[in-house]
Amino acid sequence: MSLWDKIKGEFIDIIQWTDDTQDTMVYRFERYGNQIKNGAQLTVRESQVAVFVNEGQIADVFQPGMYTLSTENMPILSTLKGWKYGFNSPFVAEVYFVNTKRFTDLKWGTMNPIMMRDQDFGIVRVRAFGSYTISVKDASLFLKNVVGTDGEFTKDEIVGQIRNVIVSKFSDVLGNAKIPVLDLAGKYGEMGNFLVEQVQPSVDEYGLQLHQMLIENISLPPEVEEAIDKRSSMGAVGNLDNYMKFQAAQGIGQGGGTMSDMMGAGMGMVMAQNMANQMNQGGGGAAAAPPPIPQESSYHVAVNGAQTGPFTVSQLTQQAASGQLTRESLVWKQGMAAWTTAGEVPELSSVFGSVPPPLPPQ
Repeated sequence: MSLWDKIKGEFIDIIQWTDDTQDTMVYRFERYGNQIKNGAQLTVRESQVAVFVNEGQIADVFQPGMYTLSTENMPILSTLKGWKYGFNSPFVAEVYFVNTKRFTDLKWGTMNPIMMRDQDFGIVRVRAFGSYTISVKDASLFLKNVVGTDGEFTKDEIVGQIRNVIVSKFSDVLGNAKIPVLDLAGKYGEMGNFLVEQVQPSVDEYGLQLHQMLIENISLPPEVEEAIDKRSSMGAVGNLDNYMKFQAAQGIGQGGGTMSDMMGAGMGMVMAQNMANQMNQGGGGAAAAPPPIPQESSYHVAVNGAQTGPFTVSQLTQQAASGQLTRESLVWKQGMAAWTTAGEVPELSSVFGSVPPPLPPQ
């Protein structure tokens, strides 16, 4: 270093931070042992805030702009240092640059499934994930409550805590909304906006602003999704009898070899038999076939929060006799709107007919 550079370095200092990263939220300016001089040049770029810290105490905060440091624009630090009439000597202070830009596409998701009641599928487990956007809105509070003395604070050091807050609030919102699972996909935007309102008070104490919450997907267990696919397939087929007749007619019409002929002949026999049955039922032939034997109703039973069954009424009678099934047990079958205690289901009144009531307290 030349003599002129050494003399110049004793009288002026340039304080600035050019961020060459994408994830740094706070950077402590390093002066390599030089003290800050009177008249030092401070440059604060857009999406930055400069915070001066004196002996562990937050002092002056500078918004975007270029400053020549003096007692006029450092009132708090001047008071702490006792500069009543200005200063000429160098001083020591820590300078933290806080990045106030928006950090986007931060991920959140449920590590474990969330249990919920659904009017269509009963008790189900759901998972969810998405993204969110945050920024620093109070640099002093963020330094005080989150960063501390960290010289280079990145977003990875805070996103884990915010993710935990989001998942906790999401569980509450999902449980209280009582929206059927099949209707959740149409509520992503509405639920995302509501989550912002619910999460913001928790991140206020960090000095952060939550700008946007996106729900990308709410998924069900594979076995439930498979059941939904089967139900959709049955709906697409429509009338199963007409579908089978159409398939049989196609097989007969296409021909195509011995195997096809055999399949066509077999399907033709099925069609002929169906037509004969329909004629007999219409009164033009033999007596109509008897109706099918009525099937005994079956119920699912909730045991320790899990769905069991289905069990026939006879099996439920045996469970009631052994004490496994009580009047307070939750039961459900196809056609019921919700899970109901067994004692409130008229069809199950006979199940408890032979079970004595509990003994009165002595």
